[in-house]
Amino acid sequence: MWITPEEVLLANALWVSERANPYFILQRRKGHGRGGGITGLLVGTLDVVLDSSARVAPYRILHQTGESQIFWNIACGSSRKEITEHWDWLETNLLQTLSIFDNDDDITTFVKGKIQGIIAEENKSGKPQEDEDPGKFREAELKMRKLFGMPEEEKLVNYYPCSYWKGRVPRQGWIYLSVNHLCFYSFLLGKEVSLVVQWTDVTQLDKNATLVFPESIRVSTRGTEHFFSMFLNINETFKLMEQLANIAMRQLLDNESFSADRSLPKPCKTLKNVSALKRDLDARAKNERYRALFRLTQDERLDGHTGCTLWTPFAKMHVIGQMFVSNNYICFASREEDLCQLIIPLREVTIVEKADSSSVLPSPLSISTKNKMTFLFANLKDRDFLVQRISDFLQRTPDRPCGLNTQSENPSPSTPPSLPPSPPVLGLGETPQNQHYSPSLPTAKKGLLQIYQQDVPEELGPKVTREKMKEESWNIHFFEFGRGVCMYRTSKTRELVLNGIPESLRGELWLLFSGAQNEMATHTGYYASLVEQAIGKYTLATEEIERDLHRSMPEHHAFQNEMGIAALRRVLTAYAYRNPSIGYCQAMNIVTSVLLLYCTEEEAFWLLVALCERMLPDYYNTRVVGALVDQGVFEELTRECLPLLYEHMQDLGVISTISLSWFLTLFLSVMPFDSAVLLVDCFFYEGIKVIFQVALAVLHANMDQLLSCSDEGEAMTILGRYLDNVVNKQTVSSPIPHLHALLTSGNNPPPEIDVFELIKASYEKFGSLRADVIEQMRFKQRLKVIQSLEDTAKRSVVRSIMTESAFSIEELEELYVLFKAKHIMSCYWGASSTAAERHDPSLPYLEQYRIDSGQFTQLFSALAPWSCGLHTNTLSGRLFRLLDQNKDSLINFKEFVTGLSGMCHGDMTEKLKLLYRLHLPPALCPEEAESALEAAQFFTDDDMPQGEELKEAGDALAAADTDERKEEKPKDYKYYLRMWAKEKEPKKESIKDLPRMNQEQFIEMCKTLYNMFSEDPMEQELYHGIATVASLLLRIGEVGKKFTNNGSKKTEVQLASAVDALQPEMEDSSGEGGSGQSLVSKALAEAQLETPPPTAAGSDEEAKDDTSVSSYSVVSAGSLQCEDIADDTVLIGCPSGDVVDRRRGSLPDADWSITFEQVLASFLTETSLVDYFEKKYDIQNKITACKSLRAVERQTSTSSDHDFSLNTH
Repeated sequence: MWITPEEVLLANALWVSERANPYFILQRRKGHGRGGGITGLLVGTLDVVLDSSARVAPYRILHQTGESQIFWNIACGSSRKEITEHWDWLETNLLQTLSIFDNDDDITTFVKGKIQGIIAEENKSGKPQEDEDPGKFREAELKMRKLFGMPEEEKLVNYYPCSYWKGRVPRQGWIYLSVNHLCFYSFLLGKEVSLVVQWTDVTQLDKNATLVFPESIRVSTRGTEHFFSMFLNINETFKLMEQLANIAMRQLLDNESFSADRSLPKPCKTLKNVSALKRDLDARAKNERYRALFRLTQDERLDGHTGCTLWTPFAKMHVIGQMFVSNNYICFASREEDLCQLIIPLREVTIVEKADSSSVLPSPLSISTKNKMTFLFANLKDRDFLVQRISDFLQRTPDRPCGLNTQSENPSPSTPPSLPPSPPVLGLGETPQNQHYSPSLPTAKKGLLQIYQQDVPEELGPKVTREKMKEESWNIHFFEFGRGVCMYRTSKTRELVLNGIPESLRGELWLLFSGAQNEMATHTGYYASLVEQAIGKYTLATEEIERDLHRSMPEHHAFQNEMGIAALRRVLTAYAYRNPSIGYCQAMNIVTSVLLLYCTEEEAFWLLVALCERMLPDYYNTRVVGALVDQGVFEELTRECLPLLYEHMQDLGVISTISLSWFLTLFLSVMPFDSAVLLVDCFFYEGIKVIFQVALAVLHANMDQLLSCSDEGEAMTILGRYLDNVVNKQTVSSPIPHLHALLTSGNNPPPEIDVFELIKASYEKFGSLRADVIEQMRFKQRLKVIQSLEDTAKRSVVRSIMTESAFSIEELEELYVLFKAKHIMSCYWGASSTAAERHDPSLPYLEQYRIDSGQFTQLFSALAPWSCGLHTNTLSGRLFRLLDQNKDSLINFKEFVTGLSGMCHGDMTEKLKLLYRLHLPPALCPEEAESALEAAQFFTDDDMPQGEELKEAGDALAAADTDERKEEKPKDYKYYLRMWAKEKEPKKESIKDLPRMNQEQFIEMCKTLYNMFSEDPMEQELYHGIATVASLLLRIGEVGKKFTNNGSKKTEVQLASAVDALQPEMEDSSGEGGSGQSLVSKALAEAQLETPPPTAAGSDEEAKDDTSVSSYSVVSAGSLQCEDIADDTVLIGCPSGDVVDRRRGSLPDADWSITFEQVLASFLTETSLVDYFEKKYDIQNKITACKSLRAVERQTSTSSDHDFSLNTH
């Protein structure tokens, strides 16, 4: 490629000149290509170990003028072919022009300007993304593609020098981290090490330090472990590996392929060796941390952050921290955790002004909001730039909540959708057919607990007083720290939350702490529109919702009437419509019913959005991946905090059983409601760490009893009883009986446990848990869980088809791995949209992965026993069309195995049946045999005379009318069920059901057979056998014509094309080639078809003797491919011109046809063919060969691409 001219002082150091002219020199790097000796080995080693651009480009072109010792590097190339194209362009376009100049400096200036112009033109027409990447990084990307055979779609993120431990020996080289692969390359003194690992195959990533591997990174896959060490910056490398592995896991989970962020701001200066993709991933990581810290929506993007101080009026002091600015918010977090946190939505901002600086308060910035609060920031480094950015964002922020114009009817779960053009009022749509959505139903305009609040008994008076005191404490807090989204959040706020949120404020504070209030404020009317759009829609999710509605807190009086049930139905259905990838999952009904007790329907909906999409990610998808991940985190925390108990619980297998229900329902299903709701208070403020803390505290409180357990049931009973008796003694609501507690209390119930004491103990013993540590543990567990789910899917698929296939379980599993790899590769190297359509996690495991015809051809070529040379692609295309029963141009694993199993393990009849069907429609497309469809129609339509058809049709109609008159009484539904079951029964296809094969289809089958036998050790015997069988079938077809036509006039048609297909082109320079006529010509003659006469040099005796066939009269190995059938083919035993003329005038015989029974009987007459088709193929060798090939073929460039010698002028 052309590069910006760089000055080179030592032109010949480590380089060999191969071409030269007065202005340019083409050079090759020593050690590249053939030869080189010890010098080449040393140079190659240096190129790999040292970070030099020379290790990327083995060829270069230098510009030099006159006697000057200064050279300019203007082009480099990874192959001889590439650099030669640049050299030829220079000689063609510049040499003559440069000879006009008198001054050497003018020549150099002209050349540099010309090269820079070419680069600018290429960049203009090329991808804008690549303009941001520095030249050195682009060279490294080219090097990666060359070394590992990656296509252009594979983007390099970054590369680092490191050592790869192969055995006990470290190999110094370079690790290349691309979007989809981890690659390593080393070349030391002639020894080459090359490694490629797909991120989707990684099961574990660890950074550790041992005596053997000092500060190393371990990359584990299912079969191997790889160790890398001696990084310059191991933390940066490991974080990038984690990000890329996470992207791969997301791809496995829901088929989200990586797409680069095109809207990143351009860097102020060119960053050395940092690609745009690396900047993109760094920005994503910062965005994720920012959104998690302040509970912001998924579309919020951090613009920047800076150090500053915030004046806190409640403490009368300046707090040191960081200010974060994004497109919709200004946020602040103190350096000391929990000291102060602040979120200011830009929609609330009224004034942003710069105050006067002083020594006490340098660079202050004042921000005022609509609720009369003013925030004073100081010590801002670049205040003017910051104010300008905030002003820009304020101008884009609408005065009213945004989102009133939408084009998307089906919102995606990742980005909050906007409203339809006119948001309807809830319940004012058309009257739906479904009674559950009747507009007459009462709608919950406030929390159900307020609607169904019962009179407080007198004995609860002290509790009511305590509740009032809590409310008063919160009112004082609001007065000091503000109320609403702009409230100062401090350690005082946490204390109030841990003491319990009063019921009257619970809904408001849940919305505030979860971030749902911001989303609801910016999407006014969105929930109402979703409810109306979801009316009358019947899906699998709505069916499951209806089934679970009456199981949601049935003991609570708010859900013992139609208002509570209808409100729950609307919220769940609206969310299922908003996020079809989740739809509905069990446990969502329990959580949502609690939300509805304290919030309106719309508030409960947005809280559910916050839970499912931000606070409990992937918890409620089809495979509850998030809950399984946190279950693994909980096990790891138990091992660290309670090691003795962990070992015992693992033996019993209890942790995995109990934790899933605890996390999915936030303890709501296992604790009394009044107690569990306090945990929900803490959860909305603190996040998932509270649930882990309380779970650990529960295990710790029961440790002695659990250690004495002998089985899982006993441990479950102990924990169940404990949780049943966790009570809230401060509640003012009427006690709600816990069904599980009523059933398991027994005669001597255990003592009651105060929920406040449990929460306090959890903070005292396990309060050191940090959110960032939990996220790190989640990443490790996510790798394990998703790979474990993939293994489960593989086993399920194999079990479902093992009875229908002759392959062993091990072979099926390995075939599934290869099949899935093809699908995944298409996700990032093919069109991502079509790949996404192929993978639907909600489908059964068997149908989740599907491949198209191109990928099927690759697998067919590598695995199928019927290798047909150049004809292989044609045959695989036919088999693909045959297997694609639903005509969606995709096949699943079961269909793939069905076709492969028939070829490898079927008996002769099955293999011949498959081969026969491959040459009939739909396998044989019209382009391959134009008359195939007409022939099939001919044989299906003309089986019965027309008069008889009409007569039978009339009789059938008359019989139907008679039956209708007789059947006045409707049939029993069981009758219809039996008839339906009978229709659904798979009908076994017999050989008599196969349609007849016409002449042109038969010719195509003969082509396939000749190509199939071309690589077999017994090819001569097989060619002899197929020639005999073909002649026999041709005669059978001729005889069949006489009976099919019923004495009608027979048309003589030449079959020169059949002769062409069954006989090879042969050249015989010695003149001995015409010694005998081929078997096929003889067979055609015996079938009374007009064939070319034998040559004069041939002998009639030899032509008639089947046992003394010359080696020239059978087809030689590989001599006939599909492409060989051409007009200039010379047939043995006849004048070439005569055949061409006849063949051009030939037409397929529409009356000629054969049946499968005739084909089978003919093949049985030849022992060689019977042996060939009865032979079982061991596919294991082909699977092993396919696996040994790397996921991407390595391409090597040799010096023989374009040979040229050194030219001197």
